[in-house]
Amino acid sequence: ERCTALGISYLVMHPGAHCGQGEEPCLRQIAKSLDILHQRLPDSKLITCLEITAGQGSCVGHRLEHLATIIDLVEQKNRLGVCLDTAHLFAAGYDFRGSKYRQFVREIEQTVGIQRIKVWHLNDSKKDLGSRVDRHDHIGEGKIGVEGFRPIVNDDAWENIPKILETPKETAPDGRDWDIGNMERLSALMSRRTRAAAGSST
Repeated sequence: ERCTALGISYLVMHPGAHCGQGEEPCLRQIAKSLDILHQRLPDSKLITCLEITAGQGSCVGHRLEHLATIIDLVEQKNRLGVCLDTAHLFAAGYDFRGSKYRQFVREIEQTVGIQRIKVWHLNDSKKDLGSRVDRHDHIGEGKIGVEGFRPIVNDDAWENIPKILETPKETAPDGRDWDIGNMERLSALMSRRTRAAAGSST
């Protein structure tokens, strides 16, 4: 209701946790809950973006298949999108670095679909690949490494998709805000053509 009142287009949410009841019943309950929300706000243009999770505890949504199942079960599928968080993906076991990026994109295509991705959260991970622990780090300071972001920021598929930093809000060793350093590191990975396109769209 607040998003609709404020004219906000996208709302990002973690799907939820099964708390011991099992993944399948949880996914069905999430879909039913989304159907109720859609029924209560029939005229809303809001797109709810299901965010991939790291899979801590009993949290669901750490597999793209989980998100695809929820979308498949919801009646008004056009009101759902997906948010990809790099730290969550990595902790959940998805390796998108270097030559593995193409296979990762194929997994997106085979599950939720490229067109369903509405937003990215760009964060490094303090924890290892497949750790299922959600701990964000600054770009290039974690286990993903700065080069792990190169394919994402240069992929035409994401050119017009919002990309948001959820890195720790701290002062860097050089005295500047870490957000500035994180943005500079990501910008340095972009090709000249990608930078030119980004500049023309701002």
